[in-house]
Amino acid sequence: MRKMTVITGERKTAARRWLAAHSVDVLRVSLGLIFLGFGVLKFFPGVSPAQELVVRTLETLSFGVLSGQGALLVTAVAECVIGLTLVTGRFLKTGLVVLGASLIGIMSPLVLFFTDLFPGAPTLEAQYVVKDIVLAAAGLVVAASALGARFVLTDRLAVKAAD
Repeated sequence: MRKMTVITGERKTAARRWLAAHSVDVLRVSLGLIFLGFGVLKFFPGVSPAQELVVRTLETLSFGVLSGQGALLVTAVAECVIGLTLVTGRFLKTGLVVLGASLIGIMSPLVLFFTDLFPGAPTLEAQYVVKDIVLAAAGLVVAASALGARFVLTDRLAVKAAD
């Protein structure tokens, strides 16, 4: 059995600095790739596992104005825009606004179709929607960073000693 090594001293400080400097960018690009991947799937009818749920949700939210392929196309374009802005970092605030608006549609099945999604155990569609809670949380971190929030390195021992 291998003994686990604890990182201390300079390497620990370097790791903390790297994480503070790059973790939000890694999260942003990862989130962007997920949205881009899901968005591209929706351009091809029958390929996205969430297609029926997306169409049903947008039909309900738009009171029937958007339906079928139109609903799927709007979602595909929105998700690809979100993905591209997150991956490239260009027009990031615009992409985050689109993400914020999209989150209404992404989370609404939990309210609109709760009994269908959770007839007992969560259906596959329910699991798809629940996973989106993590994507929403990641989006909040990226949005906070884009609006100027910064990670600050502190020495926990020094902070506790000051209390």
